[in-house]
Amino acid sequence: MAQVLNPGKACSVNPLKMSAPIGAALAFMGLQHCLPTLHGSQGCTSFGLVLFVRHFREMIPMQTTAMSEVTTILGGMDNIEQTIVNIWKRNQPSILGIASTGLTETKGDDVDAYLKLIAQKHPELADMHILYVSTPDYVGAFQDGWSKAVLKIVQHFAQPVSVRHARRVNVLAGSHLTPGDLQEIRDIVELFGLEAVIVPDISGSLDGHIPDDFTPTTLGGTTLEQLQTLGTARYTLAIGEQMRPAAQALEAQCGVPYRLFERLTGLAASDDFVQCLSELTGTPVPMKLRRQRSQCQDAMLDAHFYTGGKTVAIGAEPDMLWSYGQFLLEMGCDLRAVTTTHSPLLAQLPIEQVQIGDLEDLEVLAQGCDLLLTHSHGRQLAERLHLPFIRIGIPTFDRIGAAHKISVGYRGTRDLAFELANTFLAQSHEPAPDHWYPAPASEAGAATGCNSCTPAGSCHSASDMHLESTVHFS
Repeated sequence: MAQVLNPGKACSVNPLKMSAPIGAALAFMGLQHCLPTLHGSQGCTSFGLVLFVRHFREMIPMQTTAMSEVTTILGGMDNIEQTIVNIWKRNQPSILGIASTGLTETKGDDVDAYLKLIAQKHPELADMHILYVSTPDYVGAFQDGWSKAVLKIVQHFAQPVSVRHARRVNVLAGSHLTPGDLQEIRDIVELFGLEAVIVPDISGSLDGHIPDDFTPTTLGGTTLEQLQTLGTARYTLAIGEQMRPAAQALEAQCGVPYRLFERLTGLAASDDFVQCLSELTGTPVPMKLRRQRSQCQDAMLDAHFYTGGKTVAIGAEPDMLWSYGQFLLEMGCDLRAVTTTHSPLLAQLPIEQVQIGDLEDLEVLAQGCDLLLTHSHGRQLAERLHLPFIRIGIPTFDRIGAAHKISVGYRGTRDLAFELANTFLAQSHEPAPDHWYPAPASEAGAATGCNSCTPAGSCHSASDMHLESTVHFS
């Protein structure tokens, strides 16, 4: 059991976390024909927009209520009303997702009341679903904003029904899953003959495809019809502790039972997921997955020779820390961890302590480690500490393809094991021809403590000892 250490500093020196409004905005981007909007200043939205563009390298639809100093003090209803009306006239999205920011939360805008008044004043807006979540920057972190947005989506759309689809399951996906991860999960579910409705589904909107034409809203994701029929599913698979509130709300509203999977990275975790699907459908595990499991076992066996005994420093959101951290421990690594916000999973990590902090705290913990895992903002500390560096999470802006990275299921676990082992292999010494030549007798004697050497080569024991110490077998 880990001791969870709270931050002991007055401010964040080198931030690790992304804010809650950004997490909520990304969750809304997983809905089809949606337009995420931040209720705050233009700078708040610009920050999130740039961050997502650099990470996904795609067109990102985001709007703002453009609050100024004066409107912040007087109240933001006029700005919200003007923003909503303009968005409807110009873009007519099916869903408008609004997330608050620290600016408007500090003022105390009653946005829910604003929206009721605006709906009465503008009946033409009835065809657009407007969702609002309270996500002040100073409370929680990225995954908290995502969790609140998904909870709101479920509460708004899910309706109880009397008839259920026997082959349909809901998948509530956490913010730590990439579009590639979601596609892998869908593929696994469909191998059992089930239809997976993923909420939110950024694999449909941010998977890097080229659209046929331009649209100012999201390019894909969970459809409105799927959202309105969440209650018809026979089961819900929730991925990540952050999805527990949404899964509980769906069960309470519609009676859809759920199972929470804290992670899908690792052999045992993948086994649990596949076994659940097999029991749910009453069908045996397909041969394709059996083959992938065997490959995953072999990969872990090959990789553990290089990962065992290594010390790894990781900085990530709690659910991502749990997924990667548990797998690193399974691969024989020692773990030093920094995270962004509280989670019941943190205390369950089988390490000494987990620090809630920033990249400065991570830099202190990473002293003497063999590997660093965090997002791209950790690249400078990796350079200062001369550590190999694997980028995980958002933002990853100095490498391409982050959206397609897979770390779930047997294939994702296999690839992660290879990546870890190859990173350590790249740092190891590779013998060169010069390493096979014996050193002069004087150097050999000094290196081995032999003081009886006379002319070069007369002390065979010293030369043999030197050869034994310099030849490296790979």
